[in-house]
Amino acid sequence: MKSSSWIVWSLRVTATAHLAGVLGQAALAGLFVTGDVDLLAWHRDNAGVTHSMLYLQLVAAILLWRPGRGPLWPALVSLGLVVVETVQVALGQWRVIELHFPLGMTIFGLSAVFTVWTWRALRADAA
Repeated sequence: MKSSSWIVWSLRVTATAHLAGVLGQAALAGLFVTGDVDLLAWHRDNAGVTHSMLYLQLVAAILLWRPGRGPLWPALVSLGLVVVETVQVALGQWRVIELHFPLGMTIFGLSAVFTVWTWRALRADAA
């Protein structure tokens, strides 16, 4: 794969920022369920920021594919995460906690694996 460095770095940065937001969501949810109800608003606000980072990750993954001549699958995984995370946000708003918690863990796992891939396996060749 031959990709411009700036494209690879934009994917790394956005994937890492998204993962940090997902980790923040888990921490805020954990603190909320222990009784600090004020953190529910933080959890909601962080969801918006985290979801926005995922859209930027999707744009970077598309750029990796075209014009970067990289693989298509990172864009497809990012798009899949957008769909799953959109469902996650809706489940949270509807208070469907029995699905919201396990889906959050799934999002964390997928995001972590994807982010590690951007740092370990993705190589940037100067264009």
